[in-house]
Amino acid sequence: MAKTFVLVHGICHGGWAWNPVATLLRAQGHAVYTPTMPGLGADDARADVHLVDTVDYLVEYIEQRNLTNVVLVGHSWGGFLVSGASQRIPDRIERLVYWSAFVPHTGESLIDLCPPEFGEMFRSSAHASSDNSVTFPADVFAAALMQDASPETQRVFHSLLARQPFHTMNESLNLDEWQRLRLPATYIVTDDDISLPAGDLGWAPRFPDRLSDGHVISTRGSHEALITEPESLAHAFVRASEGR
Repeated sequence: MAKTFVLVHGICHGGWAWNPVATLLRAQGHAVYTPTMPGLGADDARADVHLVDTVDYLVEYIEQRNLTNVVLVGHSWGGFLVSGASQRIPDRIERLVYWSAFVPHTGESLIDLCPPEFGEMFRSSAHASSDNSVTFPADVFAAALMQDASPETQRVFHSLLARQPFHTMNESLNLDEWQRLRLPATYIVTDDDISLPAGDLGWAPRFPDRLSDGHVISTRGSHEALITEPESLAHAFVRASEGR
């Protein structure tokens, strides 16, 4: 059965990063939407973009296109947007899917949920910028986020990344309504994702345990499996959309 997917990217990415996965899903007859969040476009201003601005944009994106029965997928930072938007338009949502994504509670920022050394890295990057924005050092990106790709793929993909407005990383949302609604949700873990350390600060079981049923799917790839393992990831999205 054809589904409607809205794929929400992580920090420093844009809708373009979903192209391999979106192409595969569309070939199977699904409708796929890949918005780029405010502050992440090539010519976007970043200094005054706040977390709530990105949530507002996602809600408006779905409403303006009159999308219904949406499978709303968030990757990494995109988990904040999936949670924040879904509580405002629950009647348009069929299922939430969090792929290697943060599942925040009220008052928690991305910086709060990262290991302390990551927070310091991001703060330093923002402080050194002219517009309070953040990027990943190339060596950190290659070693921790895309270690399953060739050096050339790592280099090219890193060169395409945008700088992330820091406000969207150190601000939080009120998610009390999201917690009350307990919308159907699935968590996807990629087996070789080492972007967060194993244990209490890792992706799983920390974040799946916050979902309504804790349903978890495992698939191949690193934190950037949308590029390195798009077939496996697309298959996982379809499975998740069907609640299996």
